[in-house]
Amino acid sequence: MSLGPNLKGALLMTASMGAFTLNDAFVKLAAQDLPLFQIVFLRGLLTTTMLALLAAAFGQFTFRIPHEDRSRVAWRTLFEITAMVAFLMALVNMPIANATALLSALPLVVTVAATVFLGEPLGWRRMSAVLVGFAGVMLIVQPGTEGFNAWSLSALLAVVIITGRDLVTRRFSPGLPSMAVAVITAAAVAVFGGLLSLTEPWVMPGLREAGFIALAAVFIIGGYLFSIMVMRVGEVGFTAPFRYTSLVFALVLGLAFFGEWPNALALSGAAIVVATGIYTILRERAVAARARRSAAAAQPRPEAH
Repeated sequence: MSLGPNLKGALLMTASMGAFTLNDAFVKLAAQDLPLFQIVFLRGLLTTTMLALLAAAFGQFTFRIPHEDRSRVAWRTLFEITAMVAFLMALVNMPIANATALLSALPLVVTVAATVFLGEPLGWRRMSAVLVGFAGVMLIVQPGTEGFNAWSLSALLAVVIITGRDLVTRRFSPGLPSMAVAVITAAAVAVFGGLLSLTEPWVMPGLREAGFIALAAVFIIGGYLFSIMVMRVGEVGFTAPFRYTSLVFALVLGLAFFGEWPNALALSGAAIVVATGIYTILRERAVAARARRSAAAAQPRPEAH
């Protein structure tokens, strides 16, 4: 069964969230013994190398960016770096639940921005799915008001920057290889991480830490590629709620890697997020089926002889 653009986008968004969350888990494990930006730098070197080899294997190792995409790639790279810095600054200065809660506003902001700036359709059902998913996320993260402070503005800034990144990605021409954009992104993050790592004392990584960094590099490759691909297929209003699956992945990985047992509210929120995604997919399939039936009914029937 072939998937339509929206269902492909939903799968790509879910895969992207899973890959990024696995990357975060291994970075967190490595950060128990290594400085943060040293990890970002080493992971970036591995990621860039592996992506370049992968691009060469698929015949996409090219930096011949179409003229109309050059400024867009530059802006997207700048957005990627500044969003990373803005969110990390918030993350190290405020409770992780509160920072995550602020970042969870992203699907809502991206959905509205795509409607305003790109003219994409946004019906009440899709908007409801985004809002219901957001309610589920709030049950998972359960932010406390005492943790919100001036650094909250940094997390909100990250939301705005990521929205800009996704809107720019949406305007890429079909001839621009996603692999090339991922290589450029990984290299830029590695360079910037290397510069920031000079402000920290360096620590020689052991085999355990090196393994975590290597795994983080592998998964962030998927995150980079899928996050680029998802903004080039389907409708933003449809795929946006699937960003919330990152919180479900985080619950599972928190339990598996860190022994963090979710409470009843968090489990209820995860169930809401999953149910929202299932409803969105089933409705899309029903709409597509009706469209196919309408198209078939509209075709002229052959005359009887």
